[in-house]
Amino acid sequence: MFWQTSRRKLTLKKTLVMAILNITPDSFSDGGNFFSIDDALRQAEILIEEGADVLDVGGESTRPASRRVSVEEETRCVVPVIEAIAKRLDFPISIDTSKAAVAKRAVEAGAEIINDVSGLLFDEQIAAVAAETNAGLILMHLRGDFETMHKQPPVENILPEVSTGFRLSIERAEAYRVKRENIALDVGIGFSKTFEQNLELIARLNLLRDDFPGFPLVIGVSRKSFLGKILNDAPTDERLPGSLAAAAIAVWNGANIVRVHDVRATVETLKVVDKIKGEL
Repeated sequence: MFWQTSRRKLTLKKTLVMAILNITPDSFSDGGNFFSIDDALRQAEILIEEGADVLDVGGESTRPASRRVSVEEETRCVVPVIEAIAKRLDFPISIDTSKAAVAKRAVEAGAEIINDVSGLLFDEQIAAVAAETNAGLILMHLRGDFETMHKQPPVENILPEVSTGFRLSIERAEAYRVKRENIALDVGIGFSKTFEQNLELIARLNLLRDDFPGFPLVIGVSRKSFLGKILNDAPTDERLPGSLAAAAIAVWNGANIVRVHDVRATVETLKVVDKIKGEL
């Protein structure tokens, strides 16, 4: 299996590590840490040296109670950083956005993947940008809109809900002529799910793997609040053991791409997981 982006085919013979690079003042874990171009570029180089396969650059926080930012503000945050990285390094860059106008500017600046947390719910014109540029497209599952995505009443059965959401997002993307080989799917851990449903999705990810065999599966568990709940209310910067355990289980159950803050530790953990899986 491979994942097509606008600039290359990414092999999925091993698990890909997507490193989070937030250029935002208020992200739940690392907001404000890499707000200047020079700082962001230095951090990008560190993440690559630690073994990242993709850099995921974001300019709008999606944590609970975060505020929606304008296209202009988000573009101003991310585009100069993407341009700087792309000029210095030939490396896969993803833009984490749910706005088509931001996605278009980011791809023009050097991004080759669009990571849409809304699965085309907020702005389906993102699919038009992906089709026009042949960019990779991550479709994440959530319910509601930006303001309510963390406040949705829980559904009774989460696996059929995610499966249905994936099918709708894929249909939307294909209506704009996005190729299947460009699409990856993210179950959206922490978005519109209860604590128990987050655990169920990780534990039973293999069922979604079976339902969507042609698509890379993305998982984002790094430092999330459900881990803090398990780990005696550990703060975000003390959730590394939980993040590694959850990522390892998700990969064992079929995830192809993990989106993380702690790159080196994750890379080393998943080398072991991939090696053991290879013996099956």
